[in-house]
Amino acid sequence: MPSNTIDADGTITRDARSRYRQRSEGGAHGAFEAETKRSGGSPRAEINVVRGPAPAEIAAILGSAESEAVIRQRRMFDGDRLVQLCDTYIPAFVAQAAPAVAELDTGVGGIINRMSDAGLAQTEVVEDVTQEPATADQASALGVEPGALLLTITHVGRTEDGRTVEVSKHTLSPGWTLRYGVPLS
Repeated sequence: MPSNTIDADGTITRDARSRYRQRSEGGAHGAFEAETKRSGGSPRAEINVVRGPAPAEIAAILGSAESEAVIRQRRMFDGDRLVQLCDTYIPAFVAQAAPAVAELDTGVGGIINRMSDAGLAQTEVVEDVTQEPATADQASALGVEPGALLLTITHVGRTEDGRTVEVSKHTLSPGWTLRYGVPLS
C-alpha cells in the first residue's frame, strides 16, 4: 500500500494516494501521525486552537456566510525537525455538530473522523499544490529566507452534498516530494 517515506537525507515523500484512508492506523490521531510512524519517524505537533475569522481567500473557499471559524494552528515535527506548518479552518456549523474538532486532542483519526461521527463525512478532497513566498514568520520557523518559495498544499474537504467542512493550508519545509496517482480505469 502506498505510504510516506523519509529518506536517509531527510527527503519526505508524501504519497497522497491513500493517506486519508489510513489516518487511524495504529491509533493515530490523523494522517500525519499515521504516515510518519509508518515511515519510522517520531511525529509530534504543537497545536493552538482559536476561534476567529478566516482570511478572505479561505472564507471564499468555505463559502460560508458565518464569520467565525475554528482555526487549528499546527507546527508538525518529525522528532525535533519542523517539517510543516498547517492552519486548518473549520466552519462554525461543523464545530457545532462535532465539538471535538475544537479540542487540542481530537482522538483517533483526528478531525476527519470526528466530522464523520457527526454525519459530516468528507467524501471528496481536492488539494491544490502551489509555490508561495515564505512570510517572515514562516521563514523564521522553517529556516529559509523571507520570500523563498515553499510548497503549499491547500486541502479542501467536502461532504457528499458538496458542503465544505475543512480547508487546511499546509506550508512544507524544504525537502518534500509530493506523489499523486490517478486511476486510469
